[in-house]
Amino acid sequence: MTCKLSLATLSDAARTAAIPSYDRASLKAGIVHFGVGNFHRAHQAIYLDDLFNQGADHDWAIIGAGVLPSDAAMREKLAAQDFLTTVVEQDNNKTAARVTAPMIDILPVGNPAAAIARLADPEIRIVSLTITEGGYFIDASGTFNPAHPAIAADGQNPGAPKTVFGLIVAGLKARKDKGIGPFTVMSCDNIPHNGVVTANAVIGTAALSDPALADWILANVAFPNAMVDRITPATGQREIDFLRDNFGIEDNWPVYCEEFKQWVLEDKFTAGRPALEKVGVTFVPDVTPYEHMKIRILNGGHAAIAYPAALMDIHFVHDAMEDPLIRAFLAKLEKDEIIPIVPPVPNTSLTDYFALIEHRLLNPKIADTIPRLAQDGSNRQPKFILPSTLDNLRQGGDVIGLALVSALWCRYFAGKTDSGKDIVFNDASAERLHAAALKAKDDPSAFLVFDDIFGEVAKSDLFRKRFARALKTLWEKGTRETLQLYLDGKLAV
Repeated sequence: MTCKLSLATLSDAARTAAIPSYDRASLKAGIVHFGVGNFHRAHQAIYLDDLFNQGADHDWAIIGAGVLPSDAAMREKLAAQDFLTTVVEQDNNKTAARVTAPMIDILPVGNPAAAIARLADPEIRIVSLTITEGGYFIDASGTFNPAHPAIAADGQNPGAPKTVFGLIVAGLKARKDKGIGPFTVMSCDNIPHNGVVTANAVIGTAALSDPALADWILANVAFPNAMVDRITPATGQREIDFLRDNFGIEDNWPVYCEEFKQWVLEDKFTAGRPALEKVGVTFVPDVTPYEHMKIRILNGGHAAIAYPAALMDIHFVHDAMEDPLIRAFLAKLEKDEIIPIVPPVPNTSLTDYFALIEHRLLNPKIADTIPRLAQDGSNRQPKFILPSTLDNLRQGGDVIGLALVSALWCRYFAGKTDSGKDIVFNDASAERLHAAALKAKDDPSAFLVFDDIFGEVAKSDLFRKRFARALKTLWEKGTRETLQLYLDGKLAV
């Protein structure tokens, strides 16, 4: 017997899944969240669900928002089930489902007036974001680009914005004009100093149309930095069917995730916040050490294994980690070139942290995929890999392994695996990267011309030498033999 998920069927879902102990009708909105994807529903929404289950802070419920067609599709799916989500947490030894209910609405996509009106509501005290690394209009150095056509358009027409930042600016302007205090803007994306990056985007967008408003935002709005972590793969028909067949719940878009989760957050809020410390959020004065650790060791590790695994026709992350060559490659890369340049983290062993990551990546129940890790490299490489490369170069270190990661990415964008299978790209810059990767087979420097990606790294003679050697070896000997040469200390010879 199955039940179609809704508020009316929660008692039926309770036969196989945990359900909220709170009455959803008791919730009041306190947060507008842009980007209602899987990660948000497995992370921020889970912490709030835990808090609400304790009977606390029921005036901090979430209203979703977005600007993309995918946001409209998500709204349609979740509205059909009263904005409930089934979250399936999976560890090696258990699989458990829970229905979460901290979201009470999603704003219609493509209706800026409705979004601005809600953002101007005094009840909204936090605006949060998970809009992916590519959603912040920044270049390889993390600098906001106000000349981007979408941002420039909002600058010219601030009353009817089409970007997330244009909407946030319009909402803040409406509050200022009405004498209402501003909200906090809280990024939950995997970007170094994500609060600073978000502040630059909001203030930079405001400055295009209203410099005085930009100054007011700078003086009055908090943009806390955060480190967020939970492996959350994409949902497909397989996951929908598994939930129905094993838990008897029909959910239009369930979320699967690992049991582990982490959120480290600067305690810097403009208009109050929910008591998230009661449910495991770590509040700190400076999140920098934690974000360096996570972004470079975990996200950098993801980026490192994605492209050799793809070239070797491996689909699942746990299968990649079970391949002795890939696992050893990652371990050597982390030990030699990533962990040594990560600053110390309070009360944390970086070696133990990496051991935890290995355990997490080996979890077969998550079924995270290599194509997910390989997507959007033009935004992820400059944030997850190349900062470690640059720091090594600045400190006089070698970059044999990190240059190999960049060469693997280049080889991937040539478009075929080692066995000759076509690679399907998922990257906004795929066309230019593919063309450059084909040229790089004969002239490796052709792939290093993108200043918005490689920045200062491409100016290093050592990096260019290491990159060229690695790429030449990949073409001549293939991925497996290249990895083995790296492990044997012979790649730089």
